[in-house]
Amino acid sequence: MASSYTTNYGIEKIGSGEQSGAWGTTTNHNLDILDRIASYKAVGLSGSTHTLTVREASPGSGTENLQDGMYRVIKFTGALGADNTITIAPNTAAAYFIFINATTDSGSSGPYSAILTQGSGANITIANGKSAVVYCDGAGSGAAIVDAISNLALATITASGDITSSGTFNVLGDTAASDKAAMGYTSAEGLILTGQGSTNDLTIKNDADEDVIEIPTGGKNVTIAGKLSVAGDTAASDGATIGYTSAEGLILTGQGSTNDVTIKNDADADVITIATGATNVDIVGDVTASTVNADGDTAASDNAAMGYTSAEGLILTGQGSSTDVTIKNDADATVFSIATGTTTGTFAGTVLAKTDTDTSNTGNVTLDFTANQNFVLTLTGNVTLDNPTTEQVGQAGVIVCIQDGTGSRTLSFGTDYETAGGSGITLSTAASAVDVLPYFVKAASSIQIGAVQKAFS
Repeated sequence: MASSYTTNYGIEKIGSGEQSGAWGTTTNHNLDILDRIASYKAVGLSGSTHTLTVREASPGSGTENLQDGMYRVIKFTGALGADNTITIAPNTAAAYFIFINATTDSGSSGPYSAILTQGSGANITIANGKSAVVYCDGAGSGAAIVDAISNLALATITASGDITSSGTFNVLGDTAASDKAAMGYTSAEGLILTGQGSTNDLTIKNDADEDVIEIPTGGKNVTIAGKLSVAGDTAASDGATIGYTSAEGLILTGQGSTNDVTIKNDADADVITIATGATNVDIVGDVTASTVNADGDTAASDNAAMGYTSAEGLILTGQGSSTDVTIKNDADATVFSIATGTTTGTFAGTVLAKTDTDTSNTGNVTLDFTANQNFVLTLTGNVTLDNPTTEQVGQAGVIVCIQDGTGSRTLSFGTDYETAGGSGITLSTAASAVDVLPYFVKAASSIQIGAVQKAFS
């Protein structure tokens, strides 16, 4: 009976009564094959293709049937300028391998991958610097390369280096499908943590098993048990801390070359800043609040409030030893004050009313009592003051009439202006003469004109 050969590695099976006197040679060849099956080899690659032979296609008696593909651990070496496709032959060999892609880059676009194939079935790609455990199903023309540990089950795993996952990293808490956690990644969203539990979707603990961050199941709010610190760099003084105490509430502490605190909007424009080491707050835009309270000290009675109502507008309310309200200028000098408990306001300096100083008036003129309190009018022709619509009850002031260089200009009034006895007003006629008329608004459409004071010089 003639010798036959095993399908996968071509180990020679000596037939009965065969190879008299040659058993030692054949057995040594077989032992060499078995030695390779338990060993490692570096296999050099070049170009873009390579054939890794497991056994000869037709092993012959006494042939030294030793191939690189008989080694179980193979490290691919060599300098590549492109991905290399490695065909494992023959396509009927069913074998397993541990492969390491240790190739280098001979061009400028690498490093490159090793692509494993056996037939028209699935292939496996091993990226440069990576390893894989695979098996070939030896299914002939349709043979496939399969990742042997794609669904690896381990009790525990310890990694001294990085762990890279192209899929989702699932952590099963128990056999309930709803009680698990998943860690994934997308280029649009970055790291994704998804959890399901009776209390929290996400719980991050420290090494003392204390909660640090929590997201309740189905919620969006995040609870941070301690302080949130943001370090600017390795300098201890250049960082930021967000904290909270029951006495002080939210605490923002920062250190930087310009500001301790900077709050920006989504257009990266400053909204609120506190200069480094300062206590003053700079608010760039408007402040909208129902009430703004400013506590002067710990005495409950010694504080101030700023509020607003639609009926009253801006409201300033204060309490102090001297004044309810004090308005100061930038030199810290009092401009306006209201003594405590009173309704009388005191201006420290003069109060200037807006004055119209029109230098050319002739014909029909309408005074704007909303824009001005007093009026200095140079008459360049005869003038009639038409009835205004802007006068306010209680408003008082003066109307000064100045004759131009010609003089003899007259002044008459519309019906809203009232003079003593209805006799009207006669102005001085001399060129450049100055006359003063006091007025008081008694009621709507009733402006009282006092006696004219003539010929000021």
